[in-house]
Amino acid sequence: MSTTPDLAPNRTPAAAARRTANRARSSVKEAQLEDQISQLQADLKGIASTLAKLTNSKVSEVRDVATSEARHLQRQGQNVIEDVQDQAGALEQQLKDTIREKPLTAVASAIGIGFVLALLSRR
Repeated sequence: MSTTPDLAPNRTPAAAARRTANRARSSVKEAQLEDQISQLQADLKGIASTLAKLTNSKVSEVRDVATSEARHLQRQGQNVIEDVQDQAGALEQQLKDTIREKPLTAVASAIGIGFVLALLSRR
């Protein structure tokens, strides 16, 4: 008949010690890997936090610049409107002065312009 060592040749105390040592090394490696993963997660959270702060800062800067530019453009637009109104007022005054100086010429010009517009509208 066969003996016990023949049936289980790897069941020697040395093999058991090797398996125990391998498990211990694997356990240590797993613990180190878990520590590294935890450190990476902490680093990623720190990077995300820093990026969020930078993004908020840049958004605030862009918002301030956009607001400043909008105010500047509004002032420029208001100045242009005032200039156009001044020029229209000056042109109106000039037209009134011309009509006062030469009323017959102004009436004849108005009749001529009306006649031309009437002809154009019939076609």
